[in-house]
Formats: sequence, C-alpha cells, structure tokens
Amino acid sequence: MSQIKHYIFALVLLIATTVFSQESISDDPEMVQNSIDYHISESKKDVDNYNYFEAQKKLDEALALAKKIDNKISIGIIHATKGKLQLLIEEEDQAIKSLTKAVENQRLINDNINIGVSYKIFGDIYLKKKEYYAALDSYKAATTKFEEENLERNMAEVLFCEGLAYIKLGDLKNARIHFEQSISLAKRFNLQRTESNSLANLAKISLAQGDADKALVFTNESLTIAREYNYADILSDLYLSLSEIHYKIEDFKSSNDYLKTHLKISDSLRLVKRENLSPEKKIQYLINDQIENNKKQKEELAEANSKNDLSNLISILSVALITILSLLTLSLYKNNNIRLKTNNMLHKKNSELIIAKEKAELASKTKANFLSTVTHELRTPLYAVTGLSNMLLDENPKPEQVQHLKSLKFSGDYLLTFINDILQINKIEANKVEIEPESFNLKKKINNIVLALNNSALDNNIKIHFEFDKDLPQNYIADQLKISQILINLIGNSIKFTKDGDIWIRVYKIDQKDNTYILRFEVEDNGIGISKEKQENMFESFSQGSIQINRKYGGTGLGLSIVKGLIDILKGKIYLKSELEKGTTFYFEIPLEYTPKEETSVDNKPSYFNKDNEIDLTKVKILVVEDNKINQMITKKILTKMNLKCDIIDNGEDAVNMIKTNNYDIILMDIHMPGISGIEATKIVRTFDKELTIFALTAVTIEDKMHEFDEAGFTDIIPKPFKQEEFEKKLFNALKSNTKSNKSA
Repeated sequence: MSQIKHYIFALVLLIATTVFSQESISDDPEMVQNSIDYHISESKKDVDNYNYFEAQKKLDEALALAKKIDNKISIGIIHATKGKLQLLIEEEDQAIKSLTKAVENQRLINDNINIGVSYKIFGDIYLKKKEYYAALDSYKAATTKFEEENLERNMAEVLFCEGLAYIKLGDLKNARIHFEQSISLAKRFNLQRTESNSLANLAKISLAQGDADKALVFTNESLTIAREYNYADILSDLYLSLSEIHYKIEDFKSSNDYLKTHLKISDSLRLVKRENLSPEKKIQYLINDQIENNKKQKEELAEANSKNDLSNLISILSVALITILSLLTLSLYKNNNIRLKTNNMLHKKNSELIIAKEKAELASKTKANFLSTVTHELRTPLYAVTGLSNMLLDENPKPEQVQHLKSLKFSGDYLLTFINDILQINKIEANKVEIEPESFNLKKKINNIVLALNNSALDNNIKIHFEFDKDLPQNYIADQLKISQILINLIGNSIKFTKDGDIWIRVYKIDQKDNTYILRFEVEDNGIGISKEKQENMFESFSQGSIQINRKYGGTGLGLSIVKGLIDILKGKIYLKSELEKGTTFYFEIPLEYTPKEETSVDNKPSYFNKDNEIDLTKVKILVVEDNKINQMITKKILTKMNLKCDIIDNGEDAVNMIKTNNYDIILMDIHMPGISGIEATKIVRTFDKELTIFALTAVTIEDKMHEFDEAGFTDIIPKPFKQEEFEKKLFNALKSNTKSNKSA
C-alpha cells in the first residue's frame, strides 16, 4: 500500500506544479510557443525512456498553452503525440479519440505533413487492434500525404509498418517488398532503427520460407545496427529469431542460449514498462500482481469475510477514485485558465510564408526566362551542327572524313541531350509535364527498348536478360513514352557502369484492384555499384558517384533526376539497392490500367513521302520564314530530300506580304527575327487567313511560352533541332488534312 500512497502524493504534486507553471508563464506568444515546443520535446524523451506518466503530464501542460494562443499546429501535434502515448500504454480507444482531435485541427489549416503523421499513428493503432486492412488503409493515406509534401524520409517507417500488416495477413511477398523499400529509404536518410527493424522482419520472412541461411544474414545485419544504437526492443526480437534459426539448423545449445538472452531482455523491458505506466494502469497491475502471487489473498478478497480485508479492498477502490477525481480537477483547472485567443503567431508565420512564396515565384520566373534565352541561343547553332553533320554523312564523304563527321555529330547530339534534360527537369519541377495515356503492349515495348540498347550492351560485353511474368497481361493504357524514357535511362545507366557482365530486367505484379495493376519493374546489374554515402543523393540533379566517375563514364548526371520526376508524375515510387563492386538494382512501381484492346501495329519508320502516297507533291507550296542563312540552307535541303519545294524569306513583314499574294500549303515560321517576330507575323496572317497551316519552327521549348504560340494562332510547334521522322510526320499529316479538306470542298 506504500506504493499507492506515493502515487497519490505524485498526483498532488502534479496539480501544485501545474498551478505554478500556469500562473507564472509569460503572456508573450513567442515565449508561450517556446514553452510548448520544449514540453513536447521533453515528453518525447520521456516516452523514449519509458517515463509515460511524466510524458503525459508534459503533454497536458503543452496542450493548455497551445489552446491559450490558439496554435492549431501545436494542438494537432500534441493530440497526435498523446494518441501515440496512449497506444503505448494499451489504451487504444483513447488513442483513437486523441488522433481524431489531432486530424480535426490539422485539416482546418491544411497541415498535410502532420495529417500524414496522424494517419500513420492511426495505422499503428489498427495494427495493434488486429484490424489489418484498416491499418493498411491508414498507412496508404499517410503515404499519400507524405508524397504530396515530397517527404520520402517519413515514408520509410510507413513502409515498414505496412510490411508488418502484410505479414499478419500472410502475404509474405508484399511484406518482403515493403521491407526492402523501407530499407532503401532508411539507408538513404540514416534511419537506423527503421533499417534494423526491417532487416529483422526480412529475416523472419526468410525463415518462414525455409531459407535459414538468408535469415541468419539478415538477422546479423540487423543485430549489428541494434547493438551499435542499443535498440533493446529490437535486440529482444533478434535474439528470439536467432534462437529459432539455430533450432532450425539443429544447433540446440546456441538456440537455448539465445532464448535465455531474449527472455532476459524481454523481462527487463516488461518491468520498465510496468513501472512507468499511468497511475490507473499502475493500480491495475498492482492488483493483478497481488492476485497472481497470493491465491490465498485472492480468495479472501473475493469472499470478503473479514473487516480488515474489506478495508483493503475499500482502500484500493478509494485510491482509484481519488486518482480519477484528481485528473478531473486538473482538467477543470486548465480549462478555467484558458484566456482570450490570439492569432499573433499565426499572423507572423503567414507573413513569412507570403514573403517566401513571392521570392520563390520570382526565382522560378527568373530561372524560366534564363533557360528560355540560353536554350534558344544554344539550340539555334545546334540546329546547324546536327543538320550539317547529318547532311555531310549522307553525301558520301571521303573515308578519312567520316570519323571526324561522326565525332561532330556525337558532340552535337550529346550537347542537345544535355539541353533537353535541363528543359525536362525544368518542366517537371514546374509541374508542366502532362500525362498522355494510350493503349500499348508493355512486353513488346520493353523488348523494343532492349533491342535498341543491345548494341551498346554488346560493346561492353554485357548480356541483357528480360523476364516478364507469364501470368501478367501485356496490354495497358498508360503514358508509354514516359515509361520508355524511364527504362531507357535506367538500362542505359546499367550499361554505362557495367563491363563484362549481365543486366536483368524484370516485370511482375505486386497488387491489383479491378483493372488497375501495380507493376514492379526491376533493372539489376553486376557493375561497379554505388557507395552508401552516394546513394543518398542519387536522384538529385547533376549527381554522379564522383568527378572521376563522371570523367571516366561520361553523362550529364541528370538521368536519374528525370527518372524520379517522371515516376512521381506517374504516381509511382522508385527505390535503390547497391553495393560497391557487386552491382546495383533500381526498382520502381507504377499503376497501369489493363485493357483487352490490342496495340495497333505500325512500321517503326513509316515512309511518309513516297511515290504511292495520295498527295501530289508537285503542287505543294511551302514558305520557310528564317533569318539565319545556315538554317535556311539546312531546312531547304531537308525539304528537297522529301521531294518538296519551298520559298525562303528572312523577315516577318515580307512573309506576311508573300502569304497574301501566294497560296501556300504550309508556313514554317521562325520566332526570333529582326523586325516583327514570328509571333507578330502569325497574328497578322490570322486576320485574313484562319485556316492556313503555320508551324512555329523554333528553338524555344519552355512551356511558359507555349500559351503565346496558341494565342498567336500557330497550328503546331516543331522544336529545333528536330528529328527527321517527326518533322516528316507533321508535314505529311498537315498536307494530308489539307487534301481531304479540298476534296470535301
């Protein structure tokens, strides 16, 4: 009974301390907020040290202060932290109530980050209550919020918890995938506890699947981390796993030793937790201990035959009542001391956010204008470089000139790729990339990519292996161009960093809901690998292993950044596993919609302008408006090879006059010219001819400029330098459309 007296004294001391702290605290909102943050921080330390009662006290004090200044961010965080604490002391229903309050406050201010944290704790509660599907729904909701805020760090723990739920549901395949993803992110962000936990559970899966050797490897990896950081709870589980593994391999002595170590740590943890539970739980545990340890006392209490024993029972019940009344008194006191609400802190934060937003918008606009100018100045001469090198290679150069021309073409293509990569990253960051879904055959698409890259692979003595799950449908509706770009980047990366080795490409299903398949794509190689410290930044722009690697292997360092951006756009995720000198595996997951519709077969390189087409090329009239003499020559040369004739003019004013006095089928209009620009010239043309096909032949590709082209009245845009096939296709389709219009007229 002396212990119970101590608890009563602690409650009285708590009330006295709270009264003092509430009366003495400053009314300055900033000081109040500092006090709130301090209380929350200290409560988390108490939780880590199993001081649950102290943590609860600090959170109650912080909540009163947060309500005093009406800081909904802090109110939401405190309710969520209380929910997490209540989960630890096995008060799941109370935890749900606290989390509900947290989310209510967080939604009022669109605090997506902390809503994600609250959803994650909801998942933990449902996991504890063995409501596994509800837990998965909560974890998915948390993931959605973290993805909206680009918080990959937070997703590592969520993925781990999802893995636990899948284990409980008996879905070991999905559990393994989630633990692997969790480990990948945990390594990138140095989340040692999550990494150790995920490795420990991978060991359990391997053991369940009969692979004791692999289970031992995972367990030892986890054990190394858990020992270094003294994760007692994980160590307890690991020693139990080691006991089971050694029992499986019939090393019974080691199995028994590990089991003893597990029980020792487990009992110690249980004792610490029991000693630090809330007052109500402490009393409950005391009663249970008395009942379990003294059957005679239990019988006497039940029968209540003596006055003294009945007094003991009454004393225990009285303490419980005093505890409840004390907590109610504390709650009433705090509620009575809530003063007038103030929004000073929120106003200050809002002002800072507005200033930061304006600065970000200005920086974004400046960057877009800079890229627009620079890329135009670079792409215009590149049009000449790539155009002339292609033309000279087609005109039977001398044998000694071929290598020089190929080097020139390679340099031009490399620089063009670099510029295009920068532009694509700019579009991704500005959320200007649109998804263009279409039906296609996924297996055939990947086969074509492998065939296209196979020559490069053979140059490095690499064999590419492609595995497509035989039970997987082949036809889907998705943005096949973006999927192709992702795979080309990843496979090309593997080819670049692998010599005399192998590359494996795998595609299989990890989930399905109606016609939507979640597919996992893996690109694995046994090349040079990536060091652990470099893995953290692999998806950032201009990131490669080192300067030496950049010089030796080449590349812009933008490919993986683009891949990450495209996968985010496709609502997918990408992960990385790698070890130096052993190889690298990139794997990503994206949703694809199944379709029974077969892909329409087309020739890889259609011949648009041939003798058998329905267009009379002799009657086609094209006007090229271009002020650069070299570009004039190149464009005319390309059109001549297509059996098309053209007139050339070098300024906007003369172009308008030429269009007025001639019946042209197509206008190829440059944008930047002396006098009036191509945009102004097109606006004038549209005042007297609404139907004429006018292509903007331009080096400008920044999306911010596209609305100007639409407003001016351009039919379409052909960016310079253009690909021959795309150029021909656009001209052919325009001429074919004109032919049909003339016939119908």
